[in-house]
Amino acid sequence: MQKRYLTFRLMFAVTAIVGAVLSNMSYSAAAELRAFVKDQKGQPVEDAVVLAVPLDEKNKGLFKPPLDTVDQIDKDFIPHVKVVTPGTNVSFPNKDNVRHHVYSFSPAKTFELPLYSGTPAKPVHFDKTGQVTLGCNIHDWMLGYVYVADTPFFGKSLKDGKILIADAPAGEYSVRVWHPDMKGTEEATARKVMLIDAKSASMEWQITLKPVFKIPRASGGSGGGYR
Repeated sequence: MQKRYLTFRLMFAVTAIVGAVLSNMSYSAAAELRAFVKDQKGQPVEDAVVLAVPLDEKNKGLFKPPLDTVDQIDKDFIPHVKVVTPGTNVSFPNKDNVRHHVYSFSPAKTFELPLYSGTPAKPVHFDKTGQVTLGCNIHDWMLGYVYVADTPFFGKSLKDGKILIADAPAGEYSVRVWHPDMKGTEEATARKVMLIDAKSASMEWQITLKPVFKIPRASGGSGGGYR
C-alpha cells in the first residue's frame, strides 16, 4: 500500500513538473509586437523592416536558417526586399525567358552569378549581417535587397505599413527600423520595449524617405521615374 502511494506521489510530482515546464514554454512564446511605419507625409511605408533584438541573454539564440528564395520575374527581383538571418542560403531562380547576370558589391556580401536562366546550381550563402544591394549586369533597372538581420525577431511591412512580430519570448528588446530608401541610420531609430507574456505591444515610427530615381526599362514594364 505504501509502495503504491509513493509511486502515485512520484507520478503526480513528475506530471506537475512537466506541465509547469510546458506551460511556461508556451506562455513565454505568446508575446507579440505590432508596429506601424509611415513616411514624412504620414503615408504608410511598404518594405520597411522592423527588427527586435533581445537584450536578455536567454532570448538571443538564432533559429536555424532555412533555404530562401529571391525570384526574377518580369525583369524584376521578387520580393524587392528579402530579410534573412546569418547562415541562410538564398537561391536566385530566373523565371524570365531571357538570361540574367546577378551580382552584388556590398560589404556584407559580394558575389556574382554570371549569365544564366533557370535555377543556379548553388544558392548564395549569406553569413554577415547588413544590407546587400542586388543588381543585374544586363538589366540596369533591376534593383533588389537582401537584408541580413542580427535577430530572428523581425517583420516586413506591406502597403499598409503594418508589421507583426509574433511569438517573441517575453523580455526587453531594442527595436529599430530599416528601409533601403530611408534617410539617416537605422541605429537612430532604435527604441527599447518590454514584451510581456500573452500581451501585445505597439510601436510607431515616422521615417524620411529619399526620392529614388528608377532607371527606365529598355522595353516592357513600367517606365522610369521617382518611386
